[in-house]
Amino acid sequence: MKFVKPLAVGAVAACLAFTVFGCASNSASSSASASSASASASSSASADADAAAAAAVDELIAAIQVQKRTDTTDADCKAAKDAWDALTDAQKELVEEADYFGLDTGDASKDDPLATAPEGENEILVVSFGTSFNDSRVATIGGVEKAIQAAYPDWSVRRAFTAQIIINHIAARDGEQINDVDQALALAKEAGVKNLVVAPTHLMHGAEYDEMVAALEPYKADMNIVVAEPLLGEVGADATVINDDKKAVAEAVVAAAAAPEDTALVLMGHGTSHTANVTYNQMQTVMDELGYKNVFVGTVEGEPEDTACDVVIGKVKDAGFKKVILRPLMVVAGDHANNDMADPEDPESWVSQFNAAGAFDSVDCQINGLGEIPAVQDIYVAHVKAAVDSIA
Repeated sequence: MKFVKPLAVGAVAACLAFTVFGCASNSASSSASASSASASASSSASADADAAAAAAVDELIAAIQVQKRTDTTDADCKAAKDAWDALTDAQKELVEEADYFGLDTGDASKDDPLATAPEGENEILVVSFGTSFNDSRVATIGGVEKAIQAAYPDWSVRRAFTAQIIINHIAARDGEQINDVDQALALAKEAGVKNLVVAPTHLMHGAEYDEMVAALEPYKADMNIVVAEPLLGEVGADATVINDDKKAVAEAVVAAAAAPEDTALVLMGHGTSHTANVTYNQMQTVMDELGYKNVFVGTVEGEPEDTACDVVIGKVKDAGFKKVILRPLMVVAGDHANNDMADPEDPESWVSQFNAAGAFDSVDCQINGLGEIPAVQDIYVAHVKAAVDSIA
């Protein structure tokens, strides 16, 4: 019996010990679970907050990706940039339109927006669609403007863009203010300009050109307005009609590209549903007549139809070329050149489609706009001269 009692006491003690430590363990486990749940909830709330902040910036960006200026446009652009700057790096990665502010396109401070009021009675207003790619804008549109200013030092050379969506992008991202056509014309009127030469950098007499001409109407009673020819001059009736401007541009871009004879030079234009789309066929005609058998003209929009990417690929394959150089047939090397033409990550880009064809040993890209070619700048200057001379 004496031996049994200690065992009973020990068993009770062991049971008590187990109960105490077991309860402590369960309590610690419960505490850890609660802490984990709290951390999880906090993490989830943080993730939700990050997503909400990113979504708010996307909404602000969408609000300024519009083609019409309003009374709140300047404030809207600032609000979008302020919201973007307030994000953390992690939050910026969640913004769907992160490239709107995050893509590096060069130093905007090197660009002169030519947005001040003109001086004197004579002004040359250089009107462009525009581009948000800073380096290209400086080299192309800026290059044309400088060439015109050098030719006409006694005239005020100013700038206007027709694409409000691009004006807003530059204003929001870089703080650079570029006038739209109406703003530029209002400044000219207020400054007392008597002779206004409008120099469009547009490629042709297309939709953008027509809209620009219409915007001039309200100001024709205030000043003498003369519109210079766009880069490629008159359109012509069909694909066989070419002019000296088209010939000069063809020679200039082929020389700048310097593609070897055994390499296909594919020039990618924008394309349009406007009747002026025959211009692209005319450019192909002039290339053929000049003996550039390795040059092919295409368009992003595939209008006209025989300039679509897949059609052009077929033409290059049939001609037997194994090497290809892609280059924009556009005044600037902006979004279309960098993305629609040269983005290797986009399966729909031209470089991707040419590579996917499996018929070429190499496909290279030259991201250069027509406006940076001195010979093309000379054509613009010549068109301005004709307009100025018509006033005199």
